[in-house]
Amino acid sequence: MTFSDSDFDYLQATVSEAAAREILPRFRNLEAGDIAEKTSSIDLVTEADLLAERHITAALKARFPNALIVGEEAYEADKSVVPALAHADLAFVIDPVDGTFNFASGLPVFGTILAVVAGGETIAGIIHDPVLGDTVTVMRGAGSYLRRREGQASRLKVATPAPLKDMAGIIAWGHMEEPDRSRISANLAKVRMAFGLNCSAYEYWLVASGRLHFIGHSKLMPWDHLAGVLTHQEAGGYTAKFDGTPYRPGETTGGIISAPDEESWRLIRHEIIGV
Repeated sequence: MTFSDSDFDYLQATVSEAAAREILPRFRNLEAGDIAEKTSSIDLVTEADLLAERHITAALKARFPNALIVGEEAYEADKSVVPALAHADLAFVIDPVDGTFNFASGLPVFGTILAVVAGGETIAGIIHDPVLGDTVTVMRGAGSYLRRREGQASRLKVATPAPLKDMAGIIAWGHMEEPDRSRISANLAKVRMAFGLNCSAYEYWLVASGRLHFIGHSKLMPWDHLAGVLTHQEAGGYTAKFDGTPYRPGETTGGIISAPDEESWRLIRHEIIGV
């Protein structure tokens, strides 16, 4: 398996092109028939999701014909592709519109996420904001960066550890079942500021750039987390599942917390998650 800098440039261009052609023209221009429910009224799919994923998938197949491609929307037709990530020589994981509820509601808090997996580990990732044109990029061992539409680039760094009462963060309790839902939402009163974005793309950018101290989720679908976890780690942060084990491609259960360091992670797990 080889994956080069020129391959990474190709991925960035592909994601930007999909956003320009398939996502932005439909933002705040969706008809009722362009939006459908998947599992609930807050779990949606739109025409933009489907067409952007199709665009990115076609470009990936053209350049990497032997790679495993895991798209959020295509997953519904073949669920075996997610566990296959643990053993794939080369794989790409696509979330065409992360934050679809926000997108469909006209709220500009959504993004396109693309992760590159090789030999059972995430080696690169892209988180693109179609509205602003900014892109977070990461390659294992080379740091994570915010690249502005105009070309400026700045390296990302997580927040300095702080007492719990001074922290700001997000735990996605809205997707949890009882009794975890009530316990964790109540425990968030212990921090200085807690809120929800319903968008992993923005959450990982905020926690990797030091705007938030922590984020946490119970649902671990790979298109939501692989690129973001690597971005956070390369920015100096500590991420692990609720049981303390590393999060790896192919896993979908166990919950996850990202924090500035291991001590902060343990504090959040004990005081907020309550385990």
